[in-house]
Amino acid sequence: MQTVAVGISGGVDSAVAALLLKRQGYRVIGVTMQLFGDRLPRTSGARDIDDARRVCEALGIEHVVADMSEAFCRSVVDEFAAEYRRGRTPNPCILCNRDLKFGAMWEFARTLGADAVATGHYVTLSFDEESGRWQLWQDPSRKDQSYMLWTLSQEQLSVVRFPLAGMEKEAVRALAKEAGLPVADKGDSMEICFVEDDDHAAFIERYTGIADRKGHFVDANGQVLGEHQGITHYTVGQRKGLGIALGRPMYVTALNAAANTVTLGAEGSQTTDLLTADSINFVSIAAPTMPIRVQAKIRYQALPADATLTVEGGITTVLFDTPQRAVTPGQSVVFYQDGLLLGGGFIR
Repeated sequence: MQTVAVGISGGVDSAVAALLLKRQGYRVIGVTMQLFGDRLPRTSGARDIDDARRVCEALGIEHVVADMSEAFCRSVVDEFAAEYRRGRTPNPCILCNRDLKFGAMWEFARTLGADAVATGHYVTLSFDEESGRWQLWQDPSRKDQSYMLWTLSQEQLSVVRFPLAGMEKEAVRALAKEAGLPVADKGDSMEICFVEDDDHAAFIERYTGIADRKGHFVDANGQVLGEHQGITHYTVGQRKGLGIALGRPMYVTALNAAANTVTLGAEGSQTTDLLTADSINFVSIAAPTMPIRVQAKIRYQALPADATLTVEGGITTVLFDTPQRAVTPGQSVVFYQDGLLLGGGFIR
C-alpha cells in the first residue's frame, strides 16, 4: 500500500483531498506546515493547525505538524518584503509552492515513509508517454490554479497527487459535509496568509522594522505631482488609494525604487503589448524552438491572451497580439497552449 502525505492546511480543499485519497485505498498521513512563529506571529495560525488536527481525527489518519516557520520566512516572506522595496509586486504563493509545499514538505514527508505528496490544488496532472514528461493542464473547474504551479520541476511532479482535479468547489464542500468533516463550511482565505489585515505596506514595516520613505509622485516627463507615502504602498495599475487628487483618474504606471518615485498616468497609459521576463521554467515541455505562439496570463485572475514567446540570448520577451493592462514587475507571466501549462517566468 502506497503512503501519501497530504498537506492539511485546515481548509476544506486539503481535507477533501485527504478524504479522496483514503477512499482510493492509500495510507494517508496529514502533514500541517507550521508557518508562524517568533519572527512571524499570527493568531489564526494556531486555529488553522487545530482545524487540521480535527480533520485528521475525523478521517482517522495520522496528523503531524512540521515546524517550517524559519524556512517560510527565509524563502517566502523575506523575499516578499524585499521585492516590494525594489518597487516590484510579488506573488508569494508561487515561491511557497515551489520551496515549501512541494519542496520542504516533500522532504519532510519522505522521512515519514511517504511515497508521494498531495495538496488541494485545482489542477490536472498527466504523464505523456511520447515525451516522457509529466504535464500540468489548466483545470476544467472554475477554480483552476495551474497559474500558481509554473515553477515546479519534473522531479517534483513525479511524486505529486492532485485529487481535486476536475472538481468544482460546490462538489468539494458537499463531499466534506457528507463525510462529516469539521471544516465543510469554513470560508476560503482571500488575502495573503501572513498579511492578516490586507495592508502589505504596514506589514512590511512591522516585519522589517524599517519605515517606508516618502517620495514624489511624478508624471511620464518626471514633473513632480505631489508626495507619496512610500513605494511599498503602491503597485502598477493601481488607481484607488493614491492619496492625491489631480482632477481626473490617474493610475500607477511605474515604480522606481532607486529614485523613490511613483509615476502616474491617465487611462490607457498603463497598457503595453510587450514584456520581458526572467527565471523562465518550462514545465510540461522541454525548452522549445523559438519563437512559439502561446496564450499568456499576466496575473492569476487574468484571461490568457494570444502572444508570441521568444527566448534568445538569455532574454525572454512576450509580444501580445492585443495590449495588456497593468503588466506588473514581480508578478508571473505563465504560458499555455490549448490548456497545457508550458511554463512561466517573473515579469521584469
